[in-house]
Amino acid sequence: MSDLVKVTIEGREVEVPRGTTILEAAKHAGVLIPHYCYHPSLPIAGVCRMCLVEVEGWPELAASCATTVAEGQVVHVSSAQARAARQGVLEFLLINHPLDCPICDQAGECELQDYVFQEGRSGTRYGAYAKRFNPVEDFGPDVLYVPNRCILCTRCVRFMEHVAGEEVLNVSERGDRAYIGIDTGHTLDHAWSGNVVDLCPVGSLISKDFLHKARAWDLDRTASVCPGCTQGCSVMLETRDNTVLRVKPRPNAEVNRHFICDYGRLNYDWLNRADRIEVPLVQENGRLVPADWDRAIERTADLLRSAKAPWVGLVSAGVSCEALEAAARLLKMGGGAGAFRVAEGEEAPLPGVPDLALRKERAPNVHGAVAAGFGRDWDRAVAEARHAGLVFVLDEDLKGVEALPSGVPLIYVGTVLPQAARGAAAVLPCANMAEEEGSFVNLRGKRQAYFQAKTPPGMARPAAWVLEEILAALGAGTGVAA
Repeated sequence: MSDLVKVTIEGREVEVPRGTTILEAAKHAGVLIPHYCYHPSLPIAGVCRMCLVEVEGWPELAASCATTVAEGQVVHVSSAQARAARQGVLEFLLINHPLDCPICDQAGECELQDYVFQEGRSGTRYGAYAKRFNPVEDFGPDVLYVPNRCILCTRCVRFMEHVAGEEVLNVSERGDRAYIGIDTGHTLDHAWSGNVVDLCPVGSLISKDFLHKARAWDLDRTASVCPGCTQGCSVMLETRDNTVLRVKPRPNAEVNRHFICDYGRLNYDWLNRADRIEVPLVQENGRLVPADWDRAIERTADLLRSAKAPWVGLVSAGVSCEALEAAARLLKMGGGAGAFRVAEGEEAPLPGVPDLALRKERAPNVHGAVAAGFGRDWDRAVAEARHAGLVFVLDEDLKGVEALPSGVPLIYVGTVLPQAARGAAAVLPCANMAEEEGSFVNLRGKRQAYFQAKTPPGMARPAAWVLEEILAALGAGTGVAA
């Protein structure tokens, strides 16, 4: 028996693996079947009845999310019977759903809006009817529940039960009184609970962090990699007016499926810091003065030419592979090496997804730093820095590090100038990961690219650009394009 099944959907013949649902097979044919309760990373519930399709030879419409394909099957998604059924579902949903789209955070990315516009009825057959007026509920640290908007798809309930492993949500009451309830004495404080907001197809579960910040159509979206830990989850950075306003998961079957942890979701304020280094600074007469890039690069190159060996590097595991590789080449010229340190926290796995967790090491490029040749012996490197011929710092905050002796030249490449680097001979401003293109290596050795989502402040440039220009000035490279 073949492992592939031929099926015709909307006149398009496709081959899909045996056991594939009609809804997923339709995607291979370029057809999106409307649905609410179905989600590829959740158990199938089949409760919304929005995905009904007509299968030739069948007496009744089939729920495409729960019906697997069969050899020779012919499926009609847009037949009159299937469209009428979906219009009926939408009409029922709108009986009690408040038409508060102008003030709803989900407007512009609401699946109820989209499907009503796409194939809903032009009007309702219901006359006067009572709307539900239930108060907004506080479900947890970042989640609010607006029961008036809820369509009872149960995605949130299934996520918490089957994926997060905490059965704290339920469908309370029955019939037109039903709503999503939370167990008494519990809150949505799970390390991954913010995913219920992403899973909600309407504006019923909303994030306090994003509440009233922007409309969906105001946001620019950029593919990126979460900088929160070594898991390396795929994310989307959403920006407005050159400010990161929201971080959402980006589907990646190999790394994080459709989810990200709350730490990665909410820990983005540092990408918008206002106390950034905006211009190159060089030491003159005991103080740092602004300089253009040509002068700053040449001054840095002069310092390196005259510096005695060995050189010591103190680097961050939060910068790109490209910057770390260039830094390693630079340090090698001075017969030295470098080290990094990593902040650690409690590991928080997502039970329903194998090998997915908020990892203990809270930096995105630990394995990229190791691959570039940097060690973990941070204390030893700091001790050696006090007697080195030159110290090179790459975006390390130097917390806990005392100022180096005045006789040790220091070159600092970073985003924010720490107190311990105020005596640097040269300070070169670099972009953070939201302001550049680069790559990180996750704990499984997978190298993943991220892309520029916003403009760096002032004259700041990507760290890899800065380092390649220094290497070029030393005759060890050709530099990179501006």
